[in-house]
Amino acid sequence: MELTTNIGTVDRIARLVVGALLVVLALTGAIGVWGWLGLIFVGTAFVKFCPIYKILGVKTCTDC
Repeated sequence: MELTTNIGTVDRIARLVVGALLVVLALTGAIGVWGWLGLIFVGTAFVKFCPIYKILGVKTCTDC
């Protein structure tokens, strides 16, 4: 599968914020183990690619 950019700037920022929040909450024990799923959000924000978006044909970037 080709990793072409399909995540826009606003989407990236939202993924970073939500992902980091989930990881921090998991680290502090405020939420369960599922909080570590925030790492997926952070990872997809850094690589600018979401495999689920690719499957669904979604692109949130304007210049890709």
